[in-house]
Amino acid sequence: MIRVVAFNGSPRKNSNTEIMIRRVFEELEKEQIVCEHIQIGGHLLHGCKGCGYCRANPGTCVFKDDPMNEWIGKLVEADGFLLGCPTYFANVTSEMKAFIDRAGYVTGGMPGGLAGKVGAPVVVARRGGAMQTYNALMAFMGIKNVIVPCSTYWNMGYGLMPGDVSRDGEAMGTMSQLGKSMAALLKKLKAAA
Repeated sequence: MIRVVAFNGSPRKNSNTEIMIRRVFEELEKEQIVCEHIQIGGHLLHGCKGCGYCRANPGTCVFKDDPMNEWIGKLVEADGFLLGCPTYFANVTSEMKAFIDRAGYVTGGMPGGLAGKVGAPVVVARRGGAMQTYNALMAFMGIKNVIVPCSTYWNMGYGLMPGDVSRDGEAMGTMSQLGKSMAALLKKLKAAA
């Protein structure tokens, strides 16, 4: 069984970010890939304090009063993942920043970490700043040695009010192709293992 987990940095439920993630899921599920959506936006998450606890205790962050340890476990167990995020002041949301900082540090102390997993960013913006958000998520994947499938355009869509992104035909097509590309890559990697 192949598993993909999406971490959604939007604090809004049924957001434009979730709509785009669900479009990717449609293609993955057609290929019998199990998908899970996790809403990280809206949670009170600690930022990484660089204490080194996770180096002495591999796979575990020092903070136990938020869901990060559970989410990091899901990230490590999955074959692939999506990092979905709206654009807030030309960058990721504070929840997504806390997630990538802490997940990055914790998995850095684990044998293999996230190397060889398949991952992709999914970004929404009202109008501007999407490229910076996309690049922030790609930088995380690059430093973690994640394999990133591509699509027909950068993985971003545009909309302000919930549902607006559904009318961005190019974004919806890009998400569908991303799902197809991700499924093909995951299946090839699974067959080669």
